Order: sequence, then structure tokens, then C-alpha cells
Amino acid sequence: MSLTIRLHHVNSTVTQTHATTTIKKKINYSTTRFHSKPIYYSNPLAPLVFSSKKMQSLSSTSTPSSLTVKSSLIEADGGSLVDLVVPENQRAVKLTEAEAMPKVKLTKIDLEWVHVISEGWASPLKGFMREDEYLQSLHFNCVRMKDGSLVNMSLPVVLAIDDAVKEGIGGSSSVALVGPDGDLVGTLSSIEIYRHNKEERIARTWGTTAPGLPYVEEVITPAGNWLIGGDLEVINPIKYNDGLDNYRLSPLQLRKEFDRRQADAVFAFQLRNPVHNGHALLMNDTRKKLLDMGYKNPILLLHPLGGFTKADDVPLDVRMEQHTKVLEDGVLDPETTIVSIFPSPMHYAGPTEVQWHAKARINAGANFYIVGRDPAGMGHPTERRDLYDPDHGKKVLSMAPGLEKLNILPFRVAAYDTVAKKMAFFDPSRAKDFLFISGTKMRTYARTGKNPPDGFMCQGGWDVLVRYYESLQAADDSPQKQTVSA
Repeated sequence: MSLTIRLHHVNSTVTQTHATTTIKKKINYSTTRFHSKPIYYSNPLAPLVFSSKKMQSLSSTSTPSSLTVKSSLIEADGGSLVDLVVPENQRAVKLTEAEAMPKVKLTKIDLEWVHVISEGWASPLKGFMREDEYLQSLHFNCVRMKDGSLVNMSLPVVLAIDDAVKEGIGGSSSVALVGPDGDLVGTLSSIEIYRHNKEERIARTWGTTAPGLPYVEEVITPAGNWLIGGDLEVINPIKYNDGLDNYRLSPLQLRKEFDRRQADAVFAFQLRNPVHNGHALLMNDTRKKLLDMGYKNPILLLHPLGGFTKADDVPLDVRMEQHTKVLEDGVLDPETTIVSIFPSPMHYAGPTEVQWHAKARINAGANFYIVGRDPAGMGHPTERRDLYDPDHGKKVLSMAPGLEKLNILPFRVAAYDTVAKKMAFFDPSRAKDFLFISGTKMRTYARTGKNPPDGFMCQGGWDVLVRYYESLQAADDSPQKQTVSA
């Protein structure tokens, strides 16, 4: 298939886009853990993520356009990266101020959004949305800046409150945000409270109001009938103390690491499933194509989603252990791969949500984004079909306002080649030789103790999944569980 890639090159001494070149290339919450404690208390991939070989400086003639390109110099949306964490020397004062304010209690998922906003993933957003930003996001999938430009903002980033909290706020212009554990997390100032029309929000975001949408049932249905927006300040950086915080690199930290490695291209791959050899094939092939195009040091950002996911998805700690095995076994090259956690909650809102996933990676400094079949999609909650057309995500990304500076890389379909006994790109001329193993089928294999075909996944990674599903079965069969069920 023919893939058109838009290349936007930025001179290292200025921040405006200089040229656009079109190049055609042949690029043909049951969350039961099997760990009684977190997997990691330090980052076991730290030497893999941060210890790459010293790269030689890129000359001004080493890139396709004869410009020195630093991937981290792709501008953050709005022109600068937002950082809303209070400087350490001001935190005591801010904490004292927050203690005197009316309080808004955050849920676990609210806290994930505070994390996302505070680190700049949603730049230029500087807090939970006020009504004008909310309406633009909900109806246009983007927000207009003061200079008239558009930034993509396909998901409403909002905080809901109920009648009692609204009444308690009264006429105050600021509120303090209290985390699920009771700690003061931050503040919202210059607040605006407006009505939360849940049906409209659900219909516009998901394209359906059918029952059974995971994020809707977990977050929106039980939420209050009001939304509160305002300018956010976070008193301390958000930490989860789950043994995985060292993986949670902020956009600023990622940009610094891309520069340290002297990357001239960064291609981001989001996933919420374990990595199998088909994924690895796609990522390794993408890097090869970028090298063929003239880039010298493309870096892969392997970026698993770390916020809320639906109950039957593999939990984050298990996925991270599995990703560790993939790098340890050499399926992906640790010298050219950065593994980091994307803290956003998952909506399963298909083409609407995939724009958010792509936009956030711009703010992290990635200039290429890999998109596949049915990104951010799921099965219809009440019918036996996909909720979204599987090709619409990549089509929408290629047209979405505000994403023009990001190079979208639709990948070829990979499946298990029963002749070659390995994952390979699907060849329609011999379709009968290929076996498609979906995420659902993969989880079924692991849950039932059945091994997938040889070459589907590295053995170390597969063993992690088997142990996880065995632990679930053991928990279901435990005498205590059976007594409670009875």
C-alpha cells in the first residue's frame, strides 16, 4: 500500500514550521493482581531506557531536508509545554492557602486527569475545562486559541461535582482538590460551574448512548450534575507508589531524553495489551522505513496506557512486567526504545479518542504516530459487532484539525503465518495461510492454559500472562471466595 507522510522540519534555532514536504514511500475494574506487592520498587528497565550508546552529533546534512532536526523541538500545542506543578519552595504556602478553601473530593480517575493536565499532556489546557472550552471540545474536537489557530482537543477534560459540593463552594472563586486518600492535591482558581448534560456528553463522545460503555458506567453515570472548571495548580507531583512511578516520564522528561539520545525522529506506539511479535514486527518495520527515508536515529516510544481500563483488560503492572520480558528477550532493541507509561484514562471512544492519544504524543515530543486497526475501539456493548468502523481511526487522524504537524503512520496488518510459523505481514494472495489472533483470543489462550502458536510471542512474555491468569483462577477457586459467593 502507498503511505503518504507529511514531514514538518523545524530549524534548531527557531520554533516555527519551515516546510511541508510530501513523500510517498512503499510502506507496504476486576483488576485482581497476582502480586501481593508491586512488581517493581525501582525501575528494572532504567539501564535499558536511559543507557543508550553515545551518539555522534547529527550534521546539518544528515536529515532528509538538510536541516538539523530534533524531535523534541516539535512544538507543544499552543507553543509551549504546560507545567502546573508548584515549585518546591512555594509548596508550603500553597498548602496553607488550600486548607482554607472549600474542598472537592477527587476519585481515582479524577486524580489521573489531574496528573495528565499538570504535566502538560493536554497542553495548552491549564486546568479542568470551563464551559467554552468544553463546548468546543465536545462539538468541534478542537479549541481555538487567541491567535485564531486550532489545537486538537477531542475529549472533554472535565471535573464533575454534585449539588452538595456546589452548595458548599458557594461564592468562592477557588477550591482545593482532595485526593482519594484525603491528601490535598492542588487547587482550582477562577472557577466556573456549569451544568453537566450527561446524555449530550456521552452521545457526542461515543456516538451512542447504549448501556455498557466502560468509562460511562465507571465515571459519568455516577458523577454529579455539575462540572467545575478553573486554573489548576498541583502542590506535589502525582505519585502512585505502586512500584511503577519511575516509568511515568512526563512530556518534559521524554523530550529531554529524546534530545539526549540525539533522536531525529520519534515514533510513538500506544497499546493497552501485551506486546506480541506482530506488534514488534510493526515497530521494527517502522524504524527500518524511517532509516530508509534518511533518518539517522529514530527512537521508539513504547507508550502503554496507564490510567483506567476496562475490567477484562490486562492490568498495568502485569503488562509492564510483560514489556520488560520483551526487551530482555531482544524482541525490541533497548538501545532504540524508551518504555514509559501514558497516565491517561481509557475511554474506548474510537476515532474521537485516538485524536487525543495522538495529540498527547505531540506534547511529549513525538513527530510520528503509529495507528492501526480500530484504535481505541471496542465491541459494541449490546450488539455482536465492532462499535466503530475499524478503518475510521486512521482516516480521521489523517484529517483531524490541529494534528497537521504530526506524521501519521498507518501500519500494515500483521497476522500469524502458519507456513513460516511466525508473525508476518498479511498477504491476501494466500489468505488461508494466515491466522488472526485478536487480543480477546490471546487472553483466552492464556486464561485456559493453551499455548499460542510458536512465534506469536516471546516465551518470557507469555509466561507472565499465564501466571496472571492462573492467579485469577486460583483466586476464583479459593475456599474464601467460594464461601463469599455462596
